[in-house]
Amino acid sequence: MKSRIFVLSISSIVILSLLIVSCKKINEATTLGDELIPPIDNIHTFEAFLSTETDNKKFNDSTFLYYDDPVAIGHINDPEFGVTHADAYFTIGLSTYGTYPFRNKDSVIAVDSVVLSLAYDGSYGDTNTVQTFSVYEIDQASGFSDTVAYKFSDPDIATTGAPLAIKSFLVNTLNDTVLHVRKNDTTKIVGVLRIPLPNSLGTRFINYDTSSTANGAYHSDSLFKTLFRGFAIKSSTSGNALTYFKPNAVDTRLIIYYRVSMNGVKDTTLAQFNHVHYNPGTPGGQANIIRRNPANGWASYLTNGTPLDDKLYLQSTPGSYGTIKIPALDTFSNAVIHKAELLVYKLTSAGEDKFMPPAALFIDHVKAAADTAFAFDFDMGFQTVSPFFATYNIDRFGGRLKNNSVYHFDITRYVQGIVTRHDRNDVIRIFAPLKTVVYTKALKGFYTIPVLRQPANGRIVLGGGNYVDSSYRLKLRIVYSKI
Repeated sequence: MKSRIFVLSISSIVILSLLIVSCKKINEATTLGDELIPPIDNIHTFEAFLSTETDNKKFNDSTFLYYDDPVAIGHINDPEFGVTHADAYFTIGLSTYGTYPFRNKDSVIAVDSVVLSLAYDGSYGDTNTVQTFSVYEIDQASGFSDTVAYKFSDPDIATTGAPLAIKSFLVNTLNDTVLHVRKNDTTKIVGVLRIPLPNSLGTRFINYDTSSTANGAYHSDSLFKTLFRGFAIKSSTSGNALTYFKPNAVDTRLIIYYRVSMNGVKDTTLAQFNHVHYNPGTPGGQANIIRRNPANGWASYLTNGTPLDDKLYLQSTPGSYGTIKIPALDTFSNAVIHKAELLVYKLTSAGEDKFMPPAALFIDHVKAAADTAFAFDFDMGFQTVSPFFATYNIDRFGGRLKNNSVYHFDITRYVQGIVTRHDRNDVIRIFAPLKTVVYTKALKGFYTIPVLRQPANGRIVLGGGNYVDSSYRLKLRIVYSKI
């Protein structure tokens, strides 16, 4: 990296290490407007780098799966982070009830085939490996419900009986797959994993009716759920990837192909059952249980007993987070803060050719008790989406990895509040959430902030506050003028 000449700031020589770079002109637009940061001349404008103290934590993750979220299924053994295992569960049903979904029970000759179709939504890890999924029926006694929001950390959901099917596939073929669907009929399917199920399941569905009796699956959704609770898709421990599917997509469905005879004419047709959201305002009947078992570098840093880690290990939801303390902010002299940004550096790690960084990182700040997470209100550019959801301006606030392997988080107004109004100097958390709940003073309430699109997608190792190479240490850069 480019060498720098540092001098000590006189106002803080006793109580902090304040490194000021001399004779360097800055030409970056501030996030407070379109004006430029004043040039650093060490007379009117200064640049300082404040040291940080960093520590690794495992998230006690309370993130819920929402109806529109994709689910991860698979198994990973990461040489830096250890084992990840993911299984998924979801309900199926009809878009409307009260009508028999097959042509006529008496006209059905036979079931040709039964296929569970899963809409592919991407992958993470080594996509050249073979994955093996087992399909189960969810047990009626499991309590699995379409009115409950399930956490990624919830217990496994009970299933019943032997697997309905076992399917092995190469992950990187899902965007161009040719499958034999029915006799004498070969169909090319793109972006879908199709798993053949026993014909006996199709016969079972044909034998249901629209009555309000115990066999009346097609009378109402509640009766349907008493007869068929849903599917569990469980991964084997083979392969080294996660595959993502969308339960709520049109192509995720149970398809029953069957033959009928109407007025002496034989025909082949189908009936299908989708994952449908029947209860507005409720989760919609899906769960994604993801287990993280720390090993290798991540495990050693979680258990090293020191709050001063030289590396931070971050995995996306459900995963880990790092804490960042900046003690020198407590005694930083009052000043006009032109820019304050956390600089976070990516380190090289084993397996990063297959296990890529998350699409974005996120920071919030917490009090000592860590009972509430606070947003960097006036640095983030919030916009409300609904009474409980909001988005933020990631280009303004930061969180994407730059080409030079550095993350920049702009917390200028937060730092100004500490040095001018003596606002609380909180512990900062850095992590890669699917979504997170923060309290924002700007919006005067708690809001859920979506950050990533897929769970368990991405991991990264970062330089900590005392990393051996000082040029890769996590630090706070401040451009300021004395008052």
